[in-house]
Amino acid sequence: MKKIATSENISEFTKRNCVYVDKTQYIYHLLDNHTKVFISRPRRFGKSLTLNTIGTLFEKGVEPYFKDTWIYDKWTFGQFPVLRLNFIGYSRTDVIEFKRSLCMEIRKFADKIKLVGYLDDYEPNNLIKNVLDALHEEDKQIVLLIDEYDHQLTANINEPKLYEQFEQCLRLFYGALKGNEQLAFLAVTGVTRLKDVSVLSAGSDIEDLSYDHACSQMIGFTRDEIKRFYDDYLRLGVSCEQGINPEEVTQTQLDEFLDRMAYHYDGYCFDEKGRDKVFSTWSVNHFLQALKEDEEVEFGDYWYDVAGLPSVLKNYLDSHSLDLTPFQQEKITVPFEEFRSPTSLITMHPCVLMYQSGYLTLKSALKRNLDVTLGFANREVSSALCSLISMKFLKHQVSPYLPGSSTDYVLEKGTALQIIDHLNTLLAAVAYDHYPIKEESMLRLIFEFYCKGAELEVRAEQHNSKGRSDLIVVCKERCLVLELKFSQDGSDAQALLEDAVNQIKARDYGREETLHGQKLLRIAAVFNAAAQERRITLWQELAEG
Repeated sequence: MKKIATSENISEFTKRNCVYVDKTQYIYHLLDNHTKVFISRPRRFGKSLTLNTIGTLFEKGVEPYFKDTWIYDKWTFGQFPVLRLNFIGYSRTDVIEFKRSLCMEIRKFADKIKLVGYLDDYEPNNLIKNVLDALHEEDKQIVLLIDEYDHQLTANINEPKLYEQFEQCLRLFYGALKGNEQLAFLAVTGVTRLKDVSVLSAGSDIEDLSYDHACSQMIGFTRDEIKRFYDDYLRLGVSCEQGINPEEVTQTQLDEFLDRMAYHYDGYCFDEKGRDKVFSTWSVNHFLQALKEDEEVEFGDYWYDVAGLPSVLKNYLDSHSLDLTPFQQEKITVPFEEFRSPTSLITMHPCVLMYQSGYLTLKSALKRNLDVTLGFANREVSSALCSLISMKFLKHQVSPYLPGSSTDYVLEKGTALQIIDHLNTLLAAVAYDHYPIKEESMLRLIFEFYCKGAELEVRAEQHNSKGRSDLIVVCKERCLVLELKFSQDGSDAQALLEDAVNQIKARDYGREETLHGQKLLRIAAVFNAAAQERRITLWQELAEG
């Protein structure tokens, strides 16, 4: 079996005999149709590898790294010197140091290509302009690749003065690139799309391909690509679970295994048409690497461990309130213009920021004058976002486990009394001043996000043939049904409890979820919103089956 790559340098794939998911057909299309492009994607999706592949092709051509790829006999774009700038390597706390490092990188490049006659400068925008002017005098062109263009901005979302200083510096720098014919090709990548940083501002000749249908699967893995390039790993996974030889694995078994991978890691959509989707490259690679090393199938939350709490979103939530209202709806909608043309990270709609940082994904096509629909991409990112949001509305963490255990969930192994006590402990931890529970939907939302953040399978308002229950938590050994009622002052609590009990009995909530042998525990509960209570005060356990 070929190795799983950990490098973002295309040369390492050949040297270490690693699996390379061939994206060169997309790259050919990109270069054949565009000369200056911008593409935003969440972290750990393969932006850097894409830029490195483009840079290597322009520097070296197809030899020796692209012999077995689609582009091998089709490369016609020539060779050019490549200036690579990755802003992660530069200071994000000192603008002067940032400028110094950026200028030093530009000077090193100019010396490397033996460029003479350019005027030195300590302002990056002046220096890059002077270098490009000198290239014009020598009738030469270069390729410029800028990775993580917004790193200094995302790091300072809660530092307005520093953010503004970096924004001004970057605006001038990208402004100096406009209309320059010495750039044979220019590509800029980052996490966020910001109209006020000159990359996408009025008059810029840099094309924004972040939602371009033709490029929507250039970064990230498609299902067909995983099936083609990771066949050995998929067969290993099935063989480990089924106890058979990899050669005996059937196509149906492979497809079923891929379905489960998709549930956890697929579903990211960067397509203006709302159709094409991709898997997280980071999660797929680490899942398959763990599979190979342990010979055991475990669908871990690999993206969340490294990129699931990116500084941009953490810093935003540290300095901004989070409106939970959109998450009380079945669909999260954002006005088209707020989604398509955010001006600043500081003023960006939080759901747009969650999309750009990988927490939410497109669930609709992008059509002007129509709201954009967003939602969870998959199980992994749903858990990550719910954990993040629960951290926001809770004053402190609440362990989901039984006292003295680190493996037994209260909702799976606890008694009904322990479950109610646990939920009341959770409610007591809610930052009520900022997130008051004024209606049943908010109560349900808090429980839902808490359960999902704890990696429990939870379904809100689950439909069956007779109606829909409030919350169903499906565990290995138990299916827990919670039918919740909201009382403003407790005066109607008893009547509400009887109503909840009757609903569970009449509609037989949860029965359809116990097909794999789980026991069924159903609890009717009433939340009393009176200021002196703010907890579940009445509850009743129905028969466990």
